[in-house]
Amino acid sequence: MKSRYLELDAVLLELETALRQRSPFSLVRVGDGENIVMAQETVWTMEEVLQERWSIKANKGQKGLTLPNLVLRDLVAASLQRATIVGILPPDDQTIKAPDYLKRALTDKLFAYYGIEPALTCHACVNRDLARTPRFWQLLAGKRVLLVTREIQELQNALVQDPYNLNIAAALPFDGWDDLPETLQWIAAHPDEFDVALFSCGVNAVVLAEQAAALSGKVAIDFGKANNIILKGSPN
Repeated sequence: MKSRYLELDAVLLELETALRQRSPFSLVRVGDGENIVMAQETVWTMEEVLQERWSIKANKGQKGLTLPNLVLRDLVAASLQRATIVGILPPDDQTIKAPDYLKRALTDKLFAYYGIEPALTCHACVNRDLARTPRFWQLLAGKRVLLVTREIQELQNALVQDPYNLNIAAALPFDGWDDLPETLQWIAAHPDEFDVALFSCGVNAVVLAEQAAALSGKVAIDFGKANNIILKGSPN
């Protein structure tokens, strides 16, 4: 990969610049779920995909999508082509609990298959670092924030209080894949009602964050399990 790898400080600098210049910016991330969704009938057979524990959980309603879903597969790959920064797992990642074969090795295969070459990359768990970094919250101070997640009321209640004190301009409940078109329609219709969008929507967040930045010209972040850190003190 010819990408430039950014440590946390450099990610924050890119974010700060986008906010100051009011330029579109999307931060998306690739973990085991994104890999499995993109592997459908590309580098794996559908049978192999559906045997995975993650896929079984998804088809029990635990991941905000069900498989097979080739439309989401193609949308995720397209969004990874266009996003400003793409979070990927390092080759020796121990941060997430998934088996090794679902991590960086599979990402590399998929990026080669799709010809995905992000200009900028960072750690896929950067969202967890952002949630724990006071400077991130300082950058959001005074900005109008759009929240999109399943736990919308709890997250909104937490973020308007200390130590975050955010201005939540809009909060959209997002239960899963079926809500994606309506969410993007709302963003396209209200591009001037927020400055920053935070998406905790599983794999769907890759598409939502990249598309939100493109549709609104604003900053959009695939926030993932950072909402768990805010609500429970731990990503899991």
